[in-house]
Amino acid sequence: MCDTPNMRKHSSEVVDGIEAAPARAMLRAVGFTDDDFNKPQIGIASTWAMVTPCNMHINKLADEAEKGANAAGGKAVVFNTITISDGIANGTVGMKYSLVSREIIADSIEAVAGCEGFDGIVAIGGCDKNMPACIMGMARLNRPSIFAYGGTIKPGAGHTDIISVFEAVGQHAKGELNAIQVKQIEEVAIPGPGSCGGMYTANTMASAIEALGMSLPGSSAQNAVSDEKMSDCYRAGQQVLELLKKDIKPSDIMTKKAFENSIRVVIALGGSTNAVLHFLAMAHTVGVDLTLDDFVRLGETTPVLADLRPSGKYMMSELVAIGGIQPLMKRMLAQGLLHGDCLTVTGKTLAENLADVADYPAGQDIIRDFDQPIKADSHLIVLKGNLAPEGSMAKITGKEGLFFQGNARVYASEEDALQGILNGEVVAKDVIVIRYEGPKGGPGMREMLSPTSAVMGKGLGKDVALITDGRFSGGSHGFVVGHITPEAADGGPIALVENGDVITIDAVTRQISVNVSDEEMAKRRANWTAPAPKYTRGVLAKYAKTVSSASEGAVTDK
Repeated sequence: MCDTPNMRKHSSEVVDGIEAAPARAMLRAVGFTDDDFNKPQIGIASTWAMVTPCNMHINKLADEAEKGANAAGGKAVVFNTITISDGIANGTVGMKYSLVSREIIADSIEAVAGCEGFDGIVAIGGCDKNMPACIMGMARLNRPSIFAYGGTIKPGAGHTDIISVFEAVGQHAKGELNAIQVKQIEEVAIPGPGSCGGMYTANTMASAIEALGMSLPGSSAQNAVSDEKMSDCYRAGQQVLELLKKDIKPSDIMTKKAFENSIRVVIALGGSTNAVLHFLAMAHTVGVDLTLDDFVRLGETTPVLADLRPSGKYMMSELVAIGGIQPLMKRMLAQGLLHGDCLTVTGKTLAENLADVADYPAGQDIIRDFDQPIKADSHLIVLKGNLAPEGSMAKITGKEGLFFQGNARVYASEEDALQGILNGEVVAKDVIVIRYEGPKGGPGMREMLSPTSAVMGKGLGKDVALITDGRFSGGSHGFVVGHITPEAADGGPIALVENGDVITIDAVTRQISVNVSDEEMAKRRANWTAPAPKYTRGVLAKYAKTVSSASEGAVTDK
């Protein structure tokens, strides 16, 4: 038997004793030997799939994690969960399944590991939703666990990426690009495996998870195709055995202080608004009390320092080249912005991990100094007011300005809004309102990447604003406000807005309001009728019935 019996707390229930002979017989068929039954079992959750370049290489990374766990004295078992592709589905009805997939992935990791009796888990994710999903699944089980990131893609020819293609569509609508030019960008923008290359949601969440302490130092800032990434996954497999020996579980690492560290790092990087949704969900899963008010509090003293896409000019691969996020975290620790005593998957504290990290090379301008920030406080702005009494989320770097007032141009779906933008219906000084796209109303809370990219491509980025009860891709930029709660399907005020209403968005006072009297809003509410459910069967119907508000993370186990 294993020298440390508690390292087999779960697998022993499955394979020990004469009564477990049928289980052992099944496992012998997949390669177990007598010796393997005496080893801690490590589940390797792979999100490999050929549906997206973000995850197309993860089977190879899972093999490395398996080798690492086996070399350290465990018995690794690789299993798959799903992934979807936002980049492919954006702008279509298929995008309704995107946020839903986060719950499916978390459920599947919990189900497989719980059923099979794995003692520890390594989860490898590569696209937006499967990363927080991996954390949620591991947190529910609360067994020694490590997350490994699949890595970032390299830039396409001409410093292009997926957002270049989306914005090319808008440029075509404006007449700036012809169809051949769009095709030329399309052909080169995605050169191979890896997650979308800016500080979009995938790289944001990878950075967040590393700062949270749930992945090995450096895991978030490695190219997908690299020796460093292969080594990262091998070491993750090894290290989970060390966590088993020390009985270090996700609940020991994912504390309130660790979440505060992670939120500050995401702000400094100029990360995606989706991170807010995922932070709330991950915290809920591990039992940490985290609310939108925490983002307000932390944002007041945390500057934006990274000049990264979509609002900046550099890509993640260029940040990788100068050292990733570890030097940034060391700088932030020295400034008193991070809690150095937080435990991490190394078995050491954050401060101990950062002790020997070298600073960025002289002359780099990707990460700004504290006295020259891109923005002195957070770009993730929580807005409230008579349009969003429970809160909304804006991504405002300052480049867009801090104040916008305009006339409502109302659409009941993403598709209608996109057509309105492309055909010239949307004009300067409009506030595009896209509603019935929330978690329940969509259902699924689609990303508005196609409309925001069309706005940029049409050259209207500084002239119009866009608000929605849906959400945004990490690639979206401009004067945009999402996650408006209550959502339209719940009768939130956004359901009552009419064309021509004057809407004010003020990032300084953190207000979003419609210039309509309480009396008039009450009249409109009396005449409002809740729409019938769009789906009555299947996963989207189940999701709509169980999902919580976006202000609570849009979780399904509230």
